[in-house]
Amino acid sequence: MSMNAPTMPNQESVTETKPEQMDSPFRDSMRALLRHRSAMIGGGIILFFILIALIAPLLLPFGYNQIDADARLQAPSAEHWFGTDDFGRDIFARVIYGARISLWVGFFAITGSIVVGSVLGLIAGFYGGWRDTLISRFFDILLAFPAILLAIAIVAMLGPGLENAMYAIAIINVPTFGRLMRSRVLAVKQEDYVLAARAIGMKNSRILFRHILPNSWTPIMVQGTLGFATAVLEAAALGFIGMGAQPPEPEWGKMLSDSRAFIQSAPWTMVFPGLAIMLTVLGFNLLGDGLRDVLDPRMKQ
Repeated sequence: MSMNAPTMPNQESVTETKPEQMDSPFRDSMRALLRHRSAMIGGGIILFFILIALIAPLLLPFGYNQIDADARLQAPSAEHWFGTDDFGRDIFARVIYGARISLWVGFFAITGSIVVGSVLGLIAGFYGGWRDTLISRFFDILLAFPAILLAIAIVAMLGPGLENAMYAIAIINVPTFGRLMRSRVLAVKQEDYVLAARAIGMKNSRILFRHILPNSWTPIMVQGTLGFATAVLEAAALGFIGMGAQPPEPEWGKMLSDSRAFIQSAPWTMVFPGLAIMLTVLGFNLLGDGLRDVLDPRMKQ
């Protein structure tokens, strides 16, 4: 009588369970951002203005400074979609080219503010002592003045013009990013991984750029997006009072200023530049709020 041997499992038939690859935090954040409705709306608005700014010459049959005395203050029509101003210039062309100016001003000013403010905030928060006191008092002095008044004073010293307006906007926004970076560095440098890096003798520069800066960058990104909207408004304000872009540059704030006399007889001369400013600021605010919701752990449920 033969006994059947117990059946042994075939090792070749056993499927090994492969560990799932963990998604990186960047991919998780991008997926969450793509699912955020407000952020996508804001991003779409921004991309729209960037696109029309890039392809402006292909869209326009008129130059932004082309004067037609016979077409002064014409209402919106098939020929002039946004109407014309008091010089007969096409408002649609000027609004489109104005997007180039406003986006460039915002990018230049906020990039400069982020770079300078972040460097000063890193030094103040990491090293402390007299460096922290000196830099913090510098921030306090700048913050003691209303932002737009300080920008006007800077432009008045440097001279009216778009380039000087960009410098002024960059300077007045430095304390915002500097204080934000300083507060973040003060929190991050107390983390265990930073204390461990100090314990093994890692150089300060390596600790700053390998551990502290990458873990302090998130709030700067969010504030930078929101600051872009503020920079567009500040550039428009300086242009409105004649301290920013000078004629014949088609800056939105300057266009609003030039059309004040026609607010009743030709309201379209003010409506369309104003809408462009509003939509641009709205787009950056929506994108900034979305980034905050996605990147701030306290906002996650």
